[in-house]
Amino acid sequence: MGFTDAVKTCLTRKYATFSGRAARPEYWWFALFVFLGGIVFGLVDRMFFGSSFGPGGHQATRIFAPLFQLATLLPFLAAGWRRMHDTGRPGWLLLLPLVVTLGLGLIFAGGMLGMMSGGPAPMMPGFGLGGLTVIWLIQVALFVLVVWWLTRPSQPGSNDYGPQPTR
Repeated sequence: MGFTDAVKTCLTRKYATFSGRAARPEYWWFALFVFLGGIVFGLVDRMFFGSSFGPGGHQATRIFAPLFQLATLLPFLAAGWRRMHDTGRPGWLLLLPLVVTLGLGLIFAGGMLGMMSGGPAPMMPGFGLGGLTVIWLIQVALFVLVVWWLTRPSQPGSNDYGPQPTR
């Protein structure tokens, strides 16, 4: 599957399809499209709205890049989900870094709210510089692990998620 076929597949036929499998070329060509599209639309925003801070310290307006990112978020997530299926892993593993981030954020936010309400400081992990460094290292490790999973070869033949995709 080439660049054009991958983009057409992910944006039209499988826009929000989380079932089935996606071969490596389908996912990585679409990932390249999303990356390049973000750059192009970011440059378009910069041409139309400028790049510096405006009066009063407000940042220049961005319209096109966020709209492109919003339009491609669901198909990019679906393609990654299917890609994880292709390697024989459940698709939710794609969200592992996000789940950990949200969980740690909720712990941190709950602790901060408890302290701000005047109650006793809750028992929560140390979020000093050392704690934040450990959390950051965990996030980097999870991100690298997910990218590694996305680069693995397809499982030959059928697996629990469907037949092997044709290239």
